[in-house]
Formats: sequence, structure tokens, C-alpha cells
Amino acid sequence: MTKASRFTGAPPPEVIALLDAHPDPAVLLDLEYRIVAANTAYREVFGGDVGSTPRRCFEVSHGYDAPCDQSGEYCPFRTTLETGKISRVMHVHHTPRGEEHVDVVTRLIPDADGQPRFVLEIMRATRMASVRPRPGRVLVGRAPVFTRMLELVQRAAPSEAAVLLLGETGTGKEMVAQATHEASHRHKGPFVPVECAGLTESLFESELFGHEKGAFTGATSQKDGLVEAARGGTLFLDEVGDIPLTMQVKLLRLLETGSFRRVGSTVSLEADFRLVCATHRDLRAQVAAGEFRLDLYFRISVFPIPLPALRERREDLPLLVEALLARLPSARGKHLTPRAFEALSAMDFPGNVRELRNLLERASLLADGDEIDAMHLALDLDFQPALDVCPSAEDVIPLEELERRYLSRVVAVHSGDRRELASRLGVSERTLYRKLRQLDAPAGGDAG
Repeated sequence: MTKASRFTGAPPPEVIALLDAHPDPAVLLDLEYRIVAANTAYREVFGGDVGSTPRRCFEVSHGYDAPCDQSGEYCPFRTTLETGKISRVMHVHHTPRGEEHVDVVTRLIPDADGQPRFVLEIMRATRMASVRPRPGRVLVGRAPVFTRMLELVQRAAPSEAAVLLLGETGTGKEMVAQATHEASHRHKGPFVPVECAGLTESLFESELFGHEKGAFTGATSQKDGLVEAARGGTLFLDEVGDIPLTMQVKLLRLLETGSFRRVGSTVSLEADFRLVCATHRDLRAQVAAGEFRLDLYFRISVFPIPLPALRERREDLPLLVEALLARLPSARGKHLTPRAFEALSAMDFPGNVRELRNLLERASLLADGDEIDAMHLALDLDFQPALDVCPSAEDVIPLEELERRYLSRVVAVHSGDRRELASRLGVSERTLYRKLRQLDAPAGGDAG
């Protein structure tokens, strides 16, 4: 390996050897933030040499005039220097390829007397997310809350810990689950998603564990379950809060024993998967209400990761719009006018990124030219709680009637499919069907 770049007053040979031993990009910083040495991996990944005159890390990585902690960001260098402990954070760094999310770890290097002399900074770029549009299902964003989420995913992914993704509908929980899988040691194995909402108890058990031939009416052959399909990979339980209580017991047994039986079989089979769950519900509230088992909650929530709502990362809106327009076949070559973007920026997006995607797809179909204007976005602006749904302050009506009025309004203006509508209302598809039957209103056709 080529020896690390050296500068005037460079570290002693043993420290240079330590730097060169790192396979990841790494630099040595003096106590004034100056980069005094860089290893081969750093030069290969981040381009060229760091120069004959030492530059400060915050200048090279961020283009700042002051350290990160004075520029609105967490500074791992400062934390390590003050505490003497390892510090880790996800940052957005400048690279020859543009800005990238980089996992930064800092470690103190003392002198012979044990006094701080250098800080070792190790950097690992992550491929699970981008700060610019990229082909494929890549997470896109750079807002602080988004970067914090990435940091948690990066920490959890290499382990076997059960991950619980917490976020509103449309925040991209399945994409984050897939990113967790692809950054794990099981990335060569399968990623198996299970949509728990709307599954009956018998169907859930058969789907998860499989069944033997003749186990029940219609079981004309043996069927492997999704637990078997996830062998060596990741099992993703979406909307885990919708699993019936009776099935929660069987899921808990699977997680505790690492084994299961197909429906109709007495033979135990060994399970081998990493568990990732997701929900938009407050599971702790469900536990308190007796709707979710406390022991199962502890099993699945070893490492909870909150996903930010779109309204919490509005600075990512231009980037998300660009990325989504590039991915939508109907929107290729089209762009938003300033008026359209102004209208978009004023929306609350209760359906988050999924709602933004659907809105842009519909708008791109309405736009005949290459410009998407504000009028093309107006279709979804009607999906707001109507004022005439609620009674005046002087009137009191039963809650059932209030719900009937609101549901009638929603069904009239919603153009998506039933699953999307149920998600936006925060109920399961089964609950939505039941309420629509009570309303005696059509459920509407699938549009997606």
C-alpha cells in the first residue's frame, strides 16, 4: 500500500502505519482541525491528495468557514477531543462525485505522555441514500431529520437486532426496510415483505407458516410459508400493529423459539431470518389498551427507528420532486413551473412522499407539454377535510353521524385505490370496507 500523504510536522511512522492499515478512507487531524495525513483509500475515494498545505476538515468536507458545531451540525471531532471517546455521526460531505452521505467515526490518538495529539477520522460512504436523483429505489434526502434516520439505519443494519420502523403512512417504510436489508450481512439472501393489514387470522397463519396438503378446505397441495421464503434473508412485517391478538401469540413463539410448524403439520422447522417490522400506529398505546402484547412489543422493538414526515423535511421537497419526476415514465422530460412549486410547497402532505408521488404522476398526465403548472396539481388539493362536514359550535350531533359525513366526503373526492385510502385514514382495509358497507357507499375502483 502506498504510504499516507505527509506534511510538515507529520505524525511519527507508527501513527502513519496505523492510518495506512485502515481499509476505509481515513485522515489524521491535528488539534486545530487541520488534515495532516491521509491514507490511500481516502485519496482513491475522495480524489487526489489533500494538498501540500494542510486544510481544515470542515473546509474540505463541507465548504464551511467554521467548525461543524459552529455551523449548525454535530461535530464528532470536537466531541472526541473533549471526551476522549469514540464519536460517530452521519454527515453530508463534498466528494468528487458531488455531495454524499458519509458515516464518520473519530478516535483520539494520544502522544507518549497520554495527552491528545491527533484525531483519527474514518469515513464510509453509504449507498443506501443519495442527495441527488439516482436510478432505482434509492432513498433521497439531506434534511437533518432524514440524515439522522440514515445514521440509525447504518448502525442497525449490520446487526441481527429486530428493527421497528415507526412512521406515518407514505413515509417510505418498505424502502427503508429494504435499505436495512441491503446494508446487512444478509444482503445476498431474500427480502420478503408481508402486508399484515387486512389479513384474517387463518390466512395470516397460512401465509406466514405455510400449510400441508389437506390442512383445510382448498389446501390441495403443500405450500411453503413466507418464513421459509425468508430463509437466510430478511422478513419484513409491514403494519405489524394490525396483527390479531391470537396470531401475536404464534408470532411471539416463532421469535422466541426460532422454529415453527406449517398449518396441519406436527413437524417443527427451523427459522433463519432477520426481522424488520413497521407500523404507523402507536404500539405503546395499543399495549396499554390491551390490543398488542407487551412481550411481543419488546421482541420487535429492540432498535426503533422513527421515519420523518414530509412536513418535517420540507427542505428535501425540491430534491424529492426532481427524483420522482425522473422515475415516473409519464413525467420524463417534464418540470414544475414556479407557480406549481409554490402550490406544492403550501401543501401539508398527510400522505407524505407517497402522496407527493401520486400527485406528480396525476399532474404529469394532465400536462400536455413539458411544463407542469399549478392547475395540474389542483386535483389533489380537494382532498382536505371539508368545513361543512363539522357542525357549528351550537350544534351537537352523534360521532357516528360526524364520521358518516366525513367518510362520504372523502369517498367522493379520493381518486386512489382502497388500500391507499385506508392508509391515509389510518385504518385497515377491513375496517374501511366495514365502514363503507355501513355507509352504503361504493368503495370505488382500484386506480393504482
